[in-house]
Amino acid sequence: MVAELSERERLILDRLSTDGSVSVGGLAKDLGLSEVTIRGDFRVLEEKGWINRKWGGAAPALHRDILERQKVCQEQKNAIAKAAAELVRDGDIIMIEAGTTTALIARYLSGKRDIHIVTNSTLVFSYARMFPNLQITMTGGEFRRSTESMVGPIALETLSRLNVRLAFVGTDGFTVERGMTTHLMEGAEIVRMMKAHAETTVLTADSSKFGRIGFSYVLPLSAMDLILTDWELSDTAETELREAGINIKKVNN
Repeated sequence: MVAELSERERLILDRLSTDGSVSVGGLAKDLGLSEVTIRGDFRVLEEKGWINRKWGGAAPALHRDILERQKVCQEQKNAIAKAAAELVRDGDIIMIEAGTTTALIARYLSGKRDIHIVTNSTLVFSYARMFPNLQITMTGGEFRRSTESMVGPIALETLSRLNVRLAFVGTDGFTVERGMTTHLMEGAEIVRMMKAHAETTVLTADSSKFGRIGFSYVLPLSAMDLILTDWELSDTAETELREAGINIKKVNN
């Protein structure tokens, strides 16, 4: 999670996001540090799952699109994820859809007991595997590197056989008129299947997503039992959503 990284580690990830790969020698020279220090940083970042070390340097473990999205609205996304995790009870079985906000929910489940997560997100897996109290079921399917997600018929078949109390889903954009939309049609299928097999479905979306319209329609906002967003959603937007009968909660920073 970017918020857990040191300033120097964030600088390294920023360089990787821009350049695609970095060398130990080049980075040491640019940052005015020893190569031993940089190698140590690489080792720590690899252990955290952010990079893959290679001879003389490193490359990002995640797709550039994921790295870029993780840098956007970090404070808001973490606040939303924390609020989402607070809805989870000990012993719950939940679904978490792929996304940079939804993935953070797993980080905030560390204090819960006997939680079973069903997910199509390899990013969720990378966070959840750190905590022994979290049981994980991966859907399988076709891997989409740009979203760190598993999609397609196998993923849908897995979800269709399971039932959970809570499903946490994301979106690329949401409006009252167009509902939830996304840029990946296969992702829309995943959200609809999770909705169909959950007692309660929660949309986690930072305020920057409001007013955006993606390529593929997912669901109307009325299909969500709750929308968790952040304090920067305008009063006008909040009023518009509430007047449309949408259950929305703005979390605080």
